[in-house]
Amino acid sequence: MSLTTSAPIVEYASSCELPTPWATFELHAFLEPHTGKEHLALTLGEIGNGAPVLSRLHSECLTGDTLFSQRCDCGAQLEGALRKIAQEGRGILLYLRQEGRGIGLINKIRAYKLQENGADTVEANHELGFADDLRSYAICLPMLEHFGIQSLQLMTNNPRKIDALKNLGIDAERIELITKSNNFNARYLATKASKLGHLFPKT
Repeated sequence: MSLTTSAPIVEYASSCELPTPWATFELHAFLEPHTGKEHLALTLGEIGNGAPVLSRLHSECLTGDTLFSQRCDCGAQLEGALRKIAQEGRGILLYLRQEGRGIGLINKIRAYKLQENGADTVEANHELGFADDLRSYAICLPMLEHFGIQSLQLMTNNPRKIDALKNLGIDAERIELITKSNNFNARYLATKASKLGHLFPKT
């Protein structure tokens, strides 16, 4: 079954090496023409040979990935996924510019303020007039096609990602990606489980 689309949602732009503490990845840039957003893929090893690929679809979280925020688990998940891919010697991480589950950075900061006043992460989105989750994973299809990938071992606690990929014709098996909770993100993680369907081990 071909995954080719007549009008790609994202277009390949360029690649380079990216040395990290865990491995030297290949960094690939993609452009989403109708929004101007720039998405990334980090790859390691031979990933286009038809075998399932260890993978992560990671939505941008500036506060967690870059500023080390403890209010979420995003930075820890990003690091954990890259570590696991490096240990495997083969894999792909798609870094998607969908900040704040799609509401954008400024609205995420507004949502944080509402959370400080008692709302949980879902309630804060609703108070701002947004749905629980505005992300689209359709942008992953042309990115994965570029590398000849049709089957994933996806590191995620979010079953919606698995369903979205399967709806695109991509076979995906879920691999859990658990990080440690802390005093700042415990309610956030509990809300993801109770209201967004994320799967975490029983404690």
